[in-house]
Amino acid sequence: MGEVITITSGKGGVGKSTTTANVATSLAKLGKKVVAVDFDIGLRNLDMILGLENRIVYDVVDVMEGRCNLAQAIIKDKRLDNLHFLPASQTKDKSILDKNKVEKLINELKKEFDYILIDSPAGIESGFEHSIYLADRALIVTTPEISAVRDADRVIGIIDAKSKKAKEGKEVLKHIIINRIKPELVEKGEMLSVEDILHILALPLIGIVPDDEEIIKSTNLGEPIALDEKSMVGEAFRRIARRILGEEVEFLDLKSKKGIFDKLKGLFK
Repeated sequence: MGEVITITSGKGGVGKSTTTANVATSLAKLGKKVVAVDFDIGLRNLDMILGLENRIVYDVVDVMEGRCNLAQAIIKDKRLDNLHFLPASQTKDKSILDKNKVEKLINELKKEFDYILIDSPAGIESGFEHSIYLADRALIVTTPEISAVRDADRVIGIIDAKSKKAKEGKEVLKHIIINRIKPELVEKGEMLSVEDILHILALPLIGIVPDDEEIIKSTNLGEPIALDEKSMVGEAFRRIARRILGEEVEFLDLKSKKGIFDKLKGLFK
């Protein structure tokens, strides 16, 4: 049975969908059969980040409402045989998801895939609750801003209260991804440090992703940056995937911007 990993955040705009696309891509590159599921009803953009928007015929709501079967709705990635995608509906009715139908869908996906990555909507509305309900693991994405970290802390509390595992007296495995960190601003004391964030959230770190203009370019092109073996940001996502698989992988040196660049250049010598 596959593992359900929900990628979530309390605040919108922290890079949650980009993280989903790139972690899914990285896991597929490592030989795992992966499906990325977009649960952001009405505001989908995971399809564009993956470059699959033109292939959508059916969506996750069509499957749950019986208008098509799962095989008809799942889109196979054009670059990686192991990577698949199930799009969100463009309907504005975010209450359309039904907990029982969601559970049936996820259980079907667990039979077929090694990893089911759910791109959660931001905030704490019903779509968010559906996305975290069946999670085996949650990756909480935050940027080094106090508002984003505060909202992430709130989300952690909801996962611990409303997930199925919580209701069964168990715990969802939770990790922090710090996105868009700028080491030079951390050094100046103008941005929260990794240590600051981990102290507030009190959860283990699974990834640090430096800020880079290349991520905007890759998103616009529909080419996940994890596909670029020379990309520093891509390497950060690939390391996250390896940690999900249980590998002990060194974190990048974020004491200075130069430290990041030197560390990453060393990987390709």
